[in-house]
Amino acid sequence: MSNLQPHIRCTTEDAAKYAILPGDPQRVDRMKPYLENVTEIAFNREHKSISGYYKGIKVMAVSTGMGGASTGIAVEELHNIGVENMIRIGSCGALQKNIHLGDLLLINGAVRDDGASKAYVESIYPAVPDTELLVCLMEAATEQEFPYHVGRCRSHDSFYTDREDEIDAYWSQKGILGADMETSALFTIGGLRGVRTGSILNTVSLFEGNLEDEINGYVNGENEAADGERKEILTALEAIVKMEQKENR
Repeated sequence: MSNLQPHIRCTTEDAAKYAILPGDPQRVDRMKPYLENVTEIAFNREHKSISGYYKGIKVMAVSTGMGGASTGIAVEELHNIGVENMIRIGSCGALQKNIHLGDLLLINGAVRDDGASKAYVESIYPAVPDTELLVCLMEAATEQEFPYHVGRCRSHDSFYTDREDEIDAYWSQKGILGADMETSALFTIGGLRGVRTGSILNTVSLFEGNLEDEINGYVNGENEAADGERKEILTALEAIVKMEQKENR
């Protein structure tokens, strides 16, 4: 096989210009109904991959697993096979009271509170998305009338430190919209490699809410966050269409 990548197990023959990156491998399966001519590519460790077509455009979906380290591996290996645009469709906990379950966060910058991005470059290097891709995400969400917020997130490495409430309160006061584990690694490594990146986060827990009950409701498909996943998938796909149209003008 040509340029077989050791972790994602994909090659240049599998590659598309665009890749959508959920954290959860099961979310890759839930993308299949939105695509035509779906091809199963690989499933190794946390990295499950498929390809298919949306409105005539080839798209990959590759799960990153949880955290910046595995996300970084996926970004590097997708870049190695020629992927040029990567959009994360992830989940997050809200850090502001006006953000509701299922609301989308379109991230315009990330606090680099993770280890993976810092392994690459000093923490003063900004973790920001591609501007054109972010604009396309905003346009796609607006046209579909999906509730969304644009702003910054904090990417971290654990849900279970001894100071979680204190940390959340601190970053909430600084205007951070939500917390995830992967966006800063995606933005930082993508920026260093010349990859266009974007991140859509689906709100699966409320600020000062009951994290355990809300996450379990999302996993079981029982609450607004489950519908938020549908909305972030469609937002990413429609943004890809817009990017392709802009590049072909």
